Amino acid sequence: MKLVFYSGGYPQENQKIDTKLIKIFSKKDLKLTFIPSCSYQSEEEYIELIDQYTPYGVKKIIKLNIDAPYSNTLKRIAFQSDIIHLGGGNTFYFLNQLRKNGLINELREWVHAGGVLTGLSAGAIIMTNNIMTASFPSFDRDDNDENLKKLNGMQLVDFEFFPHYKNSKRYDLELMEYSTQIKNPLYACPDGSGIMLNDDELSFIGKVFCFFNGEKYIVHK
Repeated sequence: MKLVFYSGGYPQENQKIDTKLIKIFSKKDLKLTFIPSCSYQSEEEYIELIDQYTPYGVKKIIKLNIDAPYSNTLKRIAFQSDIIHLGGGNTFYFLNQLRKNGLINELREWVHAGGVLTGLSAGAIIMTNNIMTASFPSFDRDDNDENLKKLNGMQLVDFEFFPHYKNSKRYDLELMEYSTQIKNPLYACPDGSGIMLNDDELSFIGKVFCFFNGEKYIVHK
């Protein structure tokens, strides 16, 4: 299973993650599908992705808006890509749309069949067991306007992911408290940092912190 978790930031901040991602592949002329969290203003994100990945040899990039009508043909082409990238945005809205379209199981099966799944912020959170980390910190969290009760994600890994982390007391207090309520480690990444799972190898790119049993650790500088 091959997964990449992006926290966020500008494309130039993520060059180390991008380089590590591309090294997974032995072939050139890669194809990527971008699934934005919301179709509204997704065209700008799409253009940014083209600019970000084209220098790495990604020759074809398509966009699949899941909160707007799409054809079975477009969906079939999307799942023929080498990489599927889940965008950032409101995690609750994104998860709800993925469920409505039956894409949670399809993406999970595609990953287990050898596809490389990457996610940015909300997209990365959805790849984990649940999306609880989108609910905090209290001063900067996603609104659950979908009124979702079931917060299960794709359940692809045995850790939780917190993007856009800032190394400050008010973040740490809430993350440490939450870490006492869960069994798995919680990895927190500032923008420009990320995590890669390449089969059985878990690697960290940039600064990554871990919250576990009420304690905070630095796992990568």
